[in-house]
Amino acid sequence: MKVAPLTYLAITTFLLVGITIMASLNFAFAWIFYLMVIGQLFLAITVYKVLRDNYSTKKTFEHFYEDRPVQPLEVYAENEKFR
Repeated sequence: MKVAPLTYLAITTFLLVGITIMASLNFAFAWIFYLMVIGQLFLAITVYKVLRDNYSTKKTFEHFYEDRPVQPLEVYAENEKFR
């Protein structure tokens, strides 16, 4: 079964946010240290998985944002005095 790269990203994010919370609650240094090392390993694995993912798309920059099409912007200058 293939695990999606975003799953690794979610695990890494929750782990590192959890470490931040544990550090602010004054947990033992050993717990924070070992979880930080594991978090850094997960971060490296996540970057590798995301970059090596076999993902392709047919979209180009012409598609830009799909939720809001780009319209040309016209600026009208009123009562401008040019030198």
